[in-house]
Amino acid sequence: MSAPSVITIDGPAGAGKSTLGALLARRLGYLFFDTGVMYRALAWAVLRSAIDPENSEAVAALARDLDIQVLPPGSATDGRPYTVLVDGVDVTWELRRPDVEQIVSIAARHPAARAVMRERQRAIGRRGRVVMVGRDIGSIVMPDAPLKIYLDASIDERARRRTREIQQRGGSADLQHIRDDIIRRDSLDRHVSAPAADACIIFSDGLSPEQVVDIVIARIDESGGDSQDTRAYERAKNPDSAGT
Repeated sequence: MSAPSVITIDGPAGAGKSTLGALLARRLGYLFFDTGVMYRALAWAVLRSAIDPENSEAVAALARDLDIQVLPPGSATDGRPYTVLVDGVDVTWELRRPDVEQIVSIAARHPAARAVMRERQRAIGRRGRVVMVGRDIGSIVMPDAPLKIYLDASIDERARRRTREIQQRGGSADLQHIRDDIIRRDSLDRHVSAPAADACIIFSDGLSPEQVVDIVIARIDESGGDSQDTRAYERAKNPDSAGT
C-alpha cells in the first residue's frame, strides 16, 4: 500500500477525529498532527494572559507572539499522543481543562488569529507523511491534500464518547452538560464545520475506532497512493519535480 503524502481529517467536536488520526498515523508510520491543539494552546494562553477571548485584535496579537510546538510524545508514559509546548512550557494536559474547553471556540473564531495558526499548520503539512486533524483542514488549510476525510457522528454519540474520555482520565463528567456544550460549540463552529467538496464522509455511529481506520485504509487501497491527486499534490509542494 502506498499512502497519500497528506491525509486530512475534519469533523465536528467529539466526532473522534483525534483517535482516528492517531491510529491511522500509527498504522501508516506518519506524523499525527492534531491542529486543534494549536487553538487550545492559544486559548490556554488567553486565560493565562487575562485577555478577553472576544477581543479579536488582542487574541490575534497574542497568537503572533506565541511559540507553539507540537512534538512527538518522546519518553512520556502518561498516554499522551504528542507533547505541546507553549513558550517552552509543557501544557499537553492543561489544554484539556474545562476552562480552556469553554473558550477555545471563541478564541479560535477570530479570522486574524486563525490566519496565523493556519500558516503554521501548512508549514507542517508541506513536509508530507502527515495525518492532519482539525476543522477546516481539507477545505482551507490543505485544499490540495490527496485524501480528505470528514468524520461525523450524532450529537448523542459524540457526548457519550467525550464523557467516557474524561472519565477514563480520572475526571468527573456530566453527560447532559457535555451534550449541551457540544451543541453550543457546533453553533460557534458553523463557519468551519462543512466538509470539503471532495471529502470522503464517514458517519461513525456504531463503529469502533479500528473499524473507521479500516474504512480509510480501504479507501487508500481503492484509490491507490500514486493517484493523479497525489502526484498533483507533490508537484504543488515541490514545483521543481514537475515532469519527473
